[in-house]
Amino acid sequence: MRSARFRRTRRACAVALASTLTLTALAACGTSSSDNGSGGSEGAGSSDPAAPLDPKAKVTITIDCMPPTAKAAELKEWKEDVAEFNKTYPNVTIQGRSTAGQCLEPPRFTAMLKAKSQPDVFYTYFTDLPQVLDNDGAADITAYVNDTSVPLLKDIDPDVLGSLKHEGKLYGLPTSNYTMGLLVNRKLFQQAGLDPDAPPRTWEEVRAAAKKIAGLGNGIAGFGEYSAGNTGGWHFTTQMYSVGGDVVDASGRKAAFNNELGKQVAKNLHAMRWEDDSMGKTQLLQWGDLQKQIATDKLGMFLAAPDDIAYMVQQLGAKYENFGMGPIPGEKNTLAGGNNYMIKKGISGDQIKAAIAWLNFKNLSVGKGQFNWPRTKADNLPVGVPQPNFWLGDSKSKDDAARMQNATMPVANFKSFMDNPVPGKAEPPKAQEVYKVLDNVMSGILTNKDADIDKLLATAEAQVNQVLANQ
Repeated sequence: MRSARFRRTRRACAVALASTLTLTALAACGTSSSDNGSGGSEGAGSSDPAAPLDPKAKVTITIDCMPPTAKAAELKEWKEDVAEFNKTYPNVTIQGRSTAGQCLEPPRFTAMLKAKSQPDVFYTYFTDLPQVLDNDGAADITAYVNDTSVPLLKDIDPDVLGSLKHEGKLYGLPTSNYTMGLLVNRKLFQQAGLDPDAPPRTWEEVRAAAKKIAGLGNGIAGFGEYSAGNTGGWHFTTQMYSVGGDVVDASGRKAAFNNELGKQVAKNLHAMRWEDDSMGKTQLLQWGDLQKQIATDKLGMFLAAPDDIAYMVQQLGAKYENFGMGPIPGEKNTLAGGNNYMIKKGISGDQIKAAIAWLNFKNLSVGKGQFNWPRTKADNLPVGVPQPNFWLGDSKSKDDAARMQNATMPVANFKSFMDNPVPGKAEPPKAQEVYKVLDNVMSGILTNKDADIDKLLATAEAQVNQVLANQ
């Protein structure tokens, strides 16, 4: 959905993913300095998109989601990066936009697009591309992005870049990406006689481990799931992927979960909840609830993206050493997502070039910007979470080495997750609307012992087909 937020879709926008990995914090955004398509750039400029930015052209660009003052370390790093960037591009003025709110609350984001009030460089999730294009909000930057403007372009996972393309055209550059795995409470695993370094790899193993953990008593649940706020549908989708299924077919026009795999997922959850009593009695949970449970040693496992761990430490007072991750059970596919920046349609060519130069420096250069791990460690921000994870080749080797060397957490706890990568699969079209429907399947299973699974899936299928017909 959304890191895995609406994570990665909109993970309820409750967390500043930025603070996790020194990414720019999510903050409410101001109005672009160049709504007329020409403001903010003075000088000769070049009409050739592939040509470097003219050093004589004075350019001003507004940037989304500058860290707020409440995030002192992240804001310090932002200011340092602007100063360093300006050593190479003294002609570019960076105007950050920040408020105390969250810039990706769905209603605000939608209103901003409709009003054309987004900054020149604005933050989105991968799943936002259709909505942005529907509102004619982003510039096609295909001709501007090459090995000169983004030197490490060849080392960026093509599947990640593919999430930012439509009909072969590129509309954004990534900031972070994630794949879902199984997050475990190491303390509870040990207490239940389980090996925290070898998390369950199949759903049968998850069910068996959940029984043992729930057997500890004291209100401890073995496995947790969401079933409200669109997060239930997000996780139902993730579970379908894990066993080789889907929720929408290849055409993007028809539901694909009312089948044997969908019934398998639903029946397994129903059995864990009602036969095993291993999922706890409190249901209708959404993003934030499971994190609180596992952080307080009341939950053994749940599906998550890696940055959940840093959130729980920074925001909930948990300890890094208490958590670990394994690949998603089933391992056929896993839900993948992330976040990125797009560039406002209508701004000048020089502004687009300046924006790409900034994004390359801040987010796409090993050892610089968000990947300056020694600085991150010195600023007491987390290092070692396996996210962002979009590098390939030499860039991956260099970044992994620096991340390990400067780790502020026991990275060995993620070894099972990192050593067993599962193919990532993008979220479905009309993701949030589909998830809202599938919430009803999850809530029906987890709150009603006598739930009619066939009826729940059939009803949801009809509703999703209606959603997909309105594209």
